[in-house]
Formats: sequence, structure tokens, C-alpha cells
Amino acid sequence: MTSDSTTDSTTRPAEAAGTIRIGGDLTVNRLGFGAMRLAGPNIWGEPTDPEQAVQVLRRAVELGVTFIDTADAYGPFTSETTIRRALHPYADDLVIATKAGQTRPGPYEWVPLGRPEYLRQQAELSLRHLGLERIDLFQLHRIDPAVPLEEQIGALKQLQEEGKIRHIGLSEVTVEEIERARRTAEIVSVQNLYNLADRKYEDVLHYCEQHGLAFIPWFPMASGELAQPGGRLASVLASHSATAPQLALAWLLRHSPALLPIPGTTSVEHLEENTASALIDLSDEEYEAISAAL
Repeated sequence: MTSDSTTDSTTRPAEAAGTIRIGGDLTVNRLGFGAMRLAGPNIWGEPTDPEQAVQVLRRAVELGVTFIDTADAYGPFTSETTIRRALHPYADDLVIATKAGQTRPGPYEWVPLGRPEYLRQQAELSLRHLGLERIDLFQLHRIDPAVPLEEQIGALKQLQEEGKIRHIGLSEVTVEEIERARRTAEIVSVQNLYNLADRKYEDVLHYCEQHGLAFIPWFPMASGELAQPGGRLASVLASHSATAPQLALAWLLRHSPALLPIPGTTSVEHLEENTASALIDLSDEEYEAISAAL
């Protein structure tokens, strides 16, 4: 590695995670940023510190992040408008992904709503709030059990045919639901809960690997036993001068090339710590020890 490459890896550490192709034509660095927490408390209303939220987003891009994930429900819309304020006009290599399909009647409520007219309305609003002519990745936030899945995906396919969205993704789905959705439209990504301590969707991850879908794990940093002083992995933490959340992210990056973690934060300091996890090179023995720990 040349000195220039070394400088790039330390100043833009997200690039060290390598890249992933979404839908065959969108290449992003494999450590993204989740913008949910840029809304107010309980993911409701304006950020507690709007200027800091802007600084976090701008710093994320400086650190090499090229994939930012948000949703209309975050705020609602607060996260999207903050992204536009911080980063518009967007860099050519920056992919903004958003979601629709959950309503927010109040700060503690999340209610799936997948009626086609609602999904269309929300896509139009997201285009306006983000300042985009086309959304690169538009995800069904949750499947509404009251509406046939084919109608929900069909609404997104129509938006795709109109050029308003580029690719379609899903969130919190099973393998069976992915296959059903794929019978209506091409699906390029899945966003499910997944981390070192919670791997119940391992079958979904394997499906994504086999079929070329990106798997975007939300809540990626659950580190559990890793954080215990004197625990079984204390020596791994010490050898990399790493924190438990950093090790949890490094494990995800090593675990599967289909994974695109999106750690979120409201702090520039934590953002820098999270992206530095891409610089951690786990040995085979360390990877196996972490895998077996939880």
C-alpha cells in the first residue's frame, strides 16, 4: 500500500470496508450511515441540536460514507429534510435510500400502512423533502397485513416505471415474503434487524448472498458480552485498541460481503469511532471467537 492509500484509509475510513453493488448499478462503500436518530427524541420532531445533525451528516461524507439510509417516518420527514439541508446538492457518488409504509400517529407509535395511494403520496413527498428527481433505493418500511403484498409492491413498481424511484427494497421480511415480492418486481435489498447478538435472520442473509441482494442490518452494533470488562474477548479488544461497538461492526463486515451496516449516531465523535471500525482487520481466530461469544 502506498503512502497516499494509507492516508486515504485513515481520512476516509469507510472506504476500507470495500464496496457493494446495489441492483447491479449502484456501487457504495460497505459502511453506511443510518439517519433515524437525526430526528428528535423517540424519533419524533426536530433534532435536539439541528446544527450538530448537519455536522454529523457532512462529516459522514468526509469519512467516505456513500450510502445514507432514512425514512419518511423519521420525524416524520425531519430526517429527510435535515439530509437535504446538510448535503444538497448531493455528491455524484452519494446514494440516499428512504422508506415508506409506516405511519406515525404519535411519538411512540409505528403503524404499517401499505395502501398503494399512500405509498405513492409518501414517495412524492420524499422526493420533495430530499430534493431529488429520483430516489435511488425506495424501501417498503413494513408489510401492511391488511393490504395484499402484491398491491404494495405493485405500487412501487409503478413508481419505478415512471422514473420516480430507481430500485425497490424491503424491510423486516422473511425469505417467503422476499420471494413473493420478487414475483411482482425486482427486489435489490433487504433491511432487517441483524447483529452479532441477534442472528435470527441468518436464513435471509444466506438468501441475499445467493441472489445478489444487499442485506442492510439495522441496529447493527449490539455487542452484549463483548463490552464486559475481563470477558472472553477482552484480549481481542485490547489487541485492536477497539471498543465493543467497533468490534461488532468489524465482525459484520467480515461475516458476509452482502452486509451493508448503517450505524447511526447524533455525535461526530461516535461517528468517527464507528467508521474507524472498517480499519479493523480481524484474524480468522478472532472472527471465530467473536462469532462463538454470543
